Amino acid sequence: MRKLVTTGLLGLALSFGAISAWAGALSAENTPIAEIAATPEGKAALDKNLPGLTSHGAYEQFKSMSLKQVQPLSGGAITDDQIKAVQADLNKAKK
Repeated sequence: MRKLVTTGLLGLALSFGAISAWAGALSAENTPIAEIAATPEGKAALDKNLPGLTSHGAYEQFKSMSLKQVQPLSGGAITDDQIKAVQADLNKAKK
């Protein structure tokens, strides 16, 4: 029974994630960096606000993480203001 409930919840979570991705809702805080960088507007927002991020030597290691997840590992190189600026650029691109 527990396995069935866990599987159902996982499926539901994946469905919401797929709906969010399908709707084009990119979140600077929650979307994996590679997913943001895969769109022209996302790549532009990252390059503008976090120059060198997508060409960083360790990019392959952190690209599946969100900016919020990478932030504590960045040694202060990624700030809350930069994450907000990326989000603002993503929001502008949607309009």
